[in-house]
Amino acid sequence: MDQFRTMQIFKAVAEAKSFTLAAEQLDLPRSTVTNAVQAIEQQLGVRLLQRTTRKVSLTVEGMVYLDRCAALLNDLEDLNGLFHGSGRPPGGTVRVDLPERLAHRVVIPALPDFLRRYPDIDVRLGANDRFADLVGEGIDCAVRVGALRDSSLIARRMGDMEQANLASRAYLERHGRPRTLEDLQRHVAVSYFSSQAGRDLPWEYLDEDGAPRTLAMPSRVSVTSTEAYLASCRAGLGLIQAPRAGLEELLASGELEEVLPRWRPAPLPVSIIYSHNRHLSPRVRVFVDWLAEVMRLA
Repeated sequence: MDQFRTMQIFKAVAEAKSFTLAAEQLDLPRSTVTNAVQAIEQQLGVRLLQRTTRKVSLTVEGMVYLDRCAALLNDLEDLNGLFHGSGRPPGGTVRVDLPERLAHRVVIPALPDFLRRYPDIDVRLGANDRFADLVGEGIDCAVRVGALRDSSLIARRMGDMEQANLASRAYLERHGRPRTLEDLQRHVAVSYFSSQAGRDLPWEYLDEDGAPRTLAMPSRVSVTSTEAYLASCRAGLGLIQAPRAGLEELLASGELEEVLPRWRPAPLPVSIIYSHNRHLSPRVRVFVDWLAEVMRLA
């Protein structure tokens, strides 16, 4: 059995968490599936799967091997697709990294639409606020909100996200509503600690000429996650500045309210990025196009 076939079998077992289910999916004898995985482990000299009578799980080495397997199998499928004509629907796995709140509030709710359109594509989605290493982690594409700093990446600008100054109803009932910038000194903000900048980000606003300005705000809580940032605001811990996308229900219900609309922060640029050494395969291209569509509607 060739190595790519054994890799396909291993991937099926790892994803199904079962030798029996993988054998049924691949229409192979269970013994063939078991022998293929054992052959890989013997060749590598490490155990990739932990087997019990009830389940199969990946070892640490198995997780690493699965990541590389998936990337290689996707590349092979992309290569084969170049010679099968343009009528073949794209397939494989798209690995994407998204900011946490954007993933939870905008992309994931819309994802069923993408899966219906492209039944042969699976999505592996990372949702966090760290800056992932696309090449080192085998990620096909990522969304970045804000100014881009890494010039070694290819970027497709998808637009801007309008931001607002927000407070919870409970906070405003206790502390009153700020009417001017000077009023902010009598209020508190939830601070957002940026790992990229290595500090809490300042309060930002655009002056009457449209120039960006910052000011220091009192704060007792600092967070490192956009979901924690929003949760802190909803808990009444202070004012925040955040994109409006995905917050329509909270604003419509009155749980969150916009304050100081004349002094909003600048819109945040949104880009989708991928590395120079990874061609944009059909499966990634259709995902990028769909993602741009979702962001325009957000």
